[in-house]
Amino acid sequence: MPVRVALDDMLHDRRMTLTELSERVDITLANLSILKTGKAKAIRFSTLEAICRVLDCQPGDLLSVTFEGDET
Repeated sequence: MPVRVALDDMLHDRRMTLTELSERVDITLANLSILKTGKAKAIRFSTLEAICRVLDCQPGDLLSVTFEGDET
């Protein structure tokens, strides 16, 4: 049950770089990069809330679950 992280898409839509997001959310670039590539094992609600506040989105805009056998 992989979780897809659409951070790249959201950043592109907002014309924002990962570095800008890192500075505005006060999260290291390395940690955001781990999240962006889908290698993160967990995310704190406070971190998710901060990212959503800066990107003006909802958690469901950033995260989606793909179930085994799905075509997407």
